[in-house]
Amino acid sequence: MKKYCFGVDIGGTTIKLGLFDREGTILEKWEIPTRTQDGGAYILKDTAAALLAKLEEKKISREEVAGAGIGAPGPVDADGVIYGAVNLGWGVFNLQKELEALCGLPVRAGNDANVAALGEMWKGGGQGFHSLVLVTLGTGIGGGIIVNGGILSGATGAGGEIGHIHIQDGEEESCGCGNHGCLEQYASATGIVRLAKRILEQSEEASILRQGELSAKAVFDAVKEKDAAAIRVAEAFGEYLGKGLAAIAAVVNPEAFVIGGGVSKAGEILLTFVEKNYKKYVFHGSRAAQFKLATLGNDAGICGAAKLVFE
Repeated sequence: MKKYCFGVDIGGTTIKLGLFDREGTILEKWEIPTRTQDGGAYILKDTAAALLAKLEEKKISREEVAGAGIGAPGPVDADGVIYGAVNLGWGVFNLQKELEALCGLPVRAGNDANVAALGEMWKGGGQGFHSLVLVTLGTGIGGGIIVNGGILSGATGAGGEIGHIHIQDGEEESCGCGNHGCLEQYASATGIVRLAKRILEQSEEASILRQGELSAKAVFDAVKEKDAAAIRVAEAFGEYLGKGLAAIAAVVNPEAFVIGGGVSKAGEILLTFVEKNYKKYVFHGSRAAQFKLATLGNDAGICGAAKLVFE
């Protein structure tokens, strides 16, 4: 039986790597810089070199390794083809086959958010569930969908792009994707700031939010202090995200939503605003879905990538 596998999570700044045993225990984790020069030509070469160096360091033979899983920031289909990764300079190519050729190990590949969702199901906030949606609330909104234990990637790996569900008509500001009124524009960290600015402009009432730097963290810190304006921002945020997740539930009927990303550090109070609005809009067949906080943080990607190998 193969004893080990690798998990790889490719980011725009660093490549995170982990050595795992079959039970999903991280035996070692480390990072290397992401060299995006020359259209990202060095990224997979550096990754393969790092994996092979670790095998040599640990005196592990390739025969003992089940393979390497890899998550990348772009649409990745079931055959391991990535359909472009702008931040890395990549176009369309078979990520899986190219890394296999470089490292001599079996490789499984997926979109980074979908892979992170698999990691949270295996070892994080989604343990015990087999169908879940991971929602990552950061600068943007990422998503990963797991149905019956497997990633729902879609025809070209673009499944789970939940931040770009159209949620608001008449929005004049443009989303990063070029459309208008995307969920990401209201429920991401930057979206929460946008909502806060708009709400603060509507009145001159005193608010903690008028002091210091305005951020998603500042909003939820102020909510905990019972600041009226901050509570209105959180209600608006919860309305948008709850409505968006209700739409997702009508399609995939998950057992749970796992909320991660920087905004989720606000804790359980954030879930209360989302869950009550979700229940207001959701079809009754999905009303029982649970809301959980992600627990793996930056390890979700490498854990999910490792799980890809053992699927």
